[in-house]
Amino acid sequence: MAGMADDGSARVSREKFDDLVSAALDDIPPELARAMDNVAVFVEDEPPEDGLLGLYEGVPLTERDSAYAGVLPDRITIYRRPIRAISTDAADIVQQVRITVVHELAHHFGIDDDRLDELGWG
Repeated sequence: MAGMADDGSARVSREKFDDLVSAALDDIPPELARAMDNVAVFVEDEPPEDGLLGLYEGVPLTERDSAYAGVLPDRITIYRRPIRAISTDAADIVQQVRITVVHELAHHFGIDDDRLDELGWG
């Protein structure tokens, strides 16, 4: 179910939002999906600090060496409420989720924010 929340933000159900994150991951080209290593993706309602739509925590693939072993998976978290807050409707939520998932996955592959800005994924 989509619509507007009382605070004026766009909304979709929690289940639908989770499905949007899964769909964005499914849209990753197969060659990139196969290259992903030791990474888990989560959805949470609120970020640890204002202004975050998503967060990558871990060791990018480009920084891993032979000493990389036995570590917990990298963590990508997508934040539902801030994405809803900046979205005008359900279609905008879909687009913002896709952009945020790609942005955070890019960090897993070692691409920094400056380069993402240059590529239009900032």
